[in-house]
Amino acid sequence: MASEFTHLDPLGRARMVDVTAKEPTHRRAVARCRVDMQPETASRIASGHISKGDVLAVARVAGIQAAKQTSHLLPLCHPLLVGSVFVNFRIEDGHVMVEAQVDTVDRTGVEMEALTACAVAGLTIYDMCKSIDRSMTITEVALWEKTGGRSGTYRRPGPGGDGAGFTR
Repeated sequence: MASEFTHLDPLGRARMVDVTAKEPTHRRAVARCRVDMQPETASRIASGHISKGDVLAVARVAGIQAAKQTSHLLPLCHPLLVGSVFVNFRIEDGHVMVEAQVDTVDRTGVEMEALTACAVAGLTIYDMCKSIDRSMTITEVALWEKTGGRSGTYRRPGPGGDGAGFTR
């Protein structure tokens, strides 16, 4: 049974998957999450009236840094040369949607980098706004798209797959 899981050796011990024989290819992943908050908090973020500063600018930089540090946080994740990271936002009444896109040319995918960037950007929004809204929640952290590699393209089914409305 253990051999069905790529991160377990035949004895069931954790291991890093060997990707050395794979050819580097272009790979991209897009992840999203939702930071729910009071409508007043979202309005204050949009108008730049948060005492700690520009929430989305700081969250964007935090997400970019997080993508580059993913292999330091997740024990079996390969260190990758991250080619680009985009972190974008859509403010709506009562929440902020976060989208992270990560690209590389490497031997393994960047799904974990995109998910990490997205989650850390969401955590940064929480951190910068917690003094006025401790009821915030970070939900719906999910992979929306991945391209490249042996398994090909994956797109999450359902509405919202086009990324429309995210600020670049």
